[in-house]
Amino acid sequence: MRLAARLAASGRTHGRLISILAAVAVFVTLSLAPARSGAAGNTWPARLGAGGIGVAPVSSNGQAFDGVATVGALFGESSGKLSSHFCTASVVDSPHGDLAITAAHCVTGTTGQIAFVPGYANGTEPYGVWQVTRVYTDAAWQSAQDPDDDVAFLQLSGAPGGAPVEAVTGAEHVATDAAADAGGLVRVIGYPDTADQPVSCVNWTKLFSPTQLEFDCGGYTDGTSGGPFLADVSASSGQGTVIGVIGGYEQGGDLPQVSYSVAFGAAVAVLYQAAKAAS
Repeated sequence: MRLAARLAASGRTHGRLISILAAVAVFVTLSLAPARSGAAGNTWPARLGAGGIGVAPVSSNGQAFDGVATVGALFGESSGKLSSHFCTASVVDSPHGDLAITAAHCVTGTTGQIAFVPGYANGTEPYGVWQVTRVYTDAAWQSAQDPDDDVAFLQLSGAPGGAPVEAVTGAEHVATDAAADAGGLVRVIGYPDTADQPVSCVNWTKLFSPTQLEFDCGGYTDGTSGGPFLADVSASSGQGTVIGVIGGYEQGGDLPQVSYSVAFGAAVAVLYQAAKAAS
């Protein structure tokens, strides 16, 4: 949750220092680099139809686990070596299979190569390391960094053999019907920057404001910004639909037990379409 400006004063900033130079128009292009390749449970009535959560039941505190293929940590990278992870992202459907979603504040304002490691856990890179080659943010975010525009899509380089990340990890769907998202049951996954495992929690969302969702569950500290709010999670595949990412109000929240997200609507839909068309 929360970015560099809060790091010195707060232990609650979900995002951290490693953001990208501000984008022009809808996106900014980064240096192109090749990628390095390397729980079943309860069901619940899904918001969009019958389905399963496939994970732990509703809880008030996030639990560390071994990760899922579609969700990973964002790292700084220099000379082929990863530094610390600082935010969370997840692979989403796209025609070329090369997009991930995160919070815009995670990738705004810093230089240097960023790498995405899906399924990262305990120092392992089970699905390889994928360099971020382009960042897509809304023009309104670029001009004012409005919390209601705190969403970014990341284009990822292909594997050495040319395979896109989605072919390796699978992908989450993206929903942009904000009116239907409040009050739904979601699984939220994020990577605390002091841990080598992600945390996961299942709970209900609520409408914090007309433009922001709230998710109450403990354990979402620095580094969990960008973590997906996943609805309609399949009990068989573990994949679901991203209806939000930790960010927005207070860059995702100032307390580990309260997280926020932009309520995905028309602006996110337009940004997503632009990212898919340009990738």
